[in-house]
Amino acid sequence: MTLARQRAHALRDSFVAAGAQAVEPPILQPADLLLDLYGEDIRARAYVTSDALRGEQMLRPDFTVPVVQMHMSNGAEPARYTYAGEVFRRQEEDPDRANEFLQVGYEVFDRTDPAAADAEVFALIADAISTLSLRAATGDIGVLMAAVDGLDTSERRKAALRRHIWRPRRFRALLDRFSGRSDVPETRAALLAGEAHTDAPLTGLRSQAEIDARIAALHADAAEPPLSGAQMDSLDALLNVRETLPFALAQMHNLCVDLPAIRPAVKRVDARAEALSARGVDVDNLEFEASFGRTSMEYYDGFVFGFYAEQRPDLPPIASGGRYDALTRRLGSGQEIPAVGAVIRPGLLVELEATP
Repeated sequence: MTLARQRAHALRDSFVAAGAQAVEPPILQPADLLLDLYGEDIRARAYVTSDALRGEQMLRPDFTVPVVQMHMSNGAEPARYTYAGEVFRRQEEDPDRANEFLQVGYEVFDRTDPAAADAEVFALIADAISTLSLRAATGDIGVLMAAVDGLDTSERRKAALRRHIWRPRRFRALLDRFSGRSDVPETRAALLAGEAHTDAPLTGLRSQAEIDARIAALHADAAEPPLSGAQMDSLDALLNVRETLPFALAQMHNLCVDLPAIRPAVKRVDARAEALSARGVDVDNLEFEASFGRTSMEYYDGFVFGFYAEQRPDLPPIASGGRYDALTRRLGSGQEIPAVGAVIRPGLLVELEATP
């Protein structure tokens, strides 16, 4: 047994001792579910195969989705789960990054006190990797989601922004377009002016009705008034919040004046800070970044965090996690439960511990 696997089993056993139930989700997962959750982007990072009876299957890119499925199907609440095993990610740009590696995780399904559950997971992971001096970073996707929901614009535009929160460059491009800060692309301007050729023969998969509906949507969007400069300035200020947690909270409370929709989400950050402090976490020196977690898995919708080896910037997070309440609604067939979890990469732990 390798050192990494030994470490993985030891971590899993420590989580069992903390009250979690050990589970072993199947390695092969239905691809249609994961593609529906994440879109086609996940296909570029996952190994997909086909089965005559079961259709497209995917080597699990992570454990969270199958654990949520399992819990929502027959799990009692509250519940805590742990697991240890391989996950698989294609690496087409960096041949030095592993395409198969071990993950150990801890997942909490508990509606009693979400702030306390967030603190429980963070503190347990921090303790499990305390042999290394790692930098901890935190954020909260829910604050940015609330800011988008509160914008004075159409639901169509809000939906587009929510969809691209996890794609920062696309999100920024949409904001610039919706606020009038960027010019309308020439091809779109020509289409809106009626100068584009729309009578060409149909050669793609879209029907004429779908094309007409898209053109109508573009006209409706063009008629929308731009986001105000005040709203954009406040949103930019929120996106730029990057401080230790107390100072970040002070900034976000000030922004509640101009972005009142974020107030409930900021109060949740307040409650979490108190719960973290009660768990012995040094919140006065804990980093908080409003944009943190926006390139992670798209199911996170609240608290997000990661632990990094500053001496090895080439490495991914040694541990990471977050809250995914919306995922339980998506997979719960009408049921839902607040949920938060995290994973550790034991292979990276062993590698760093062996470094002089």
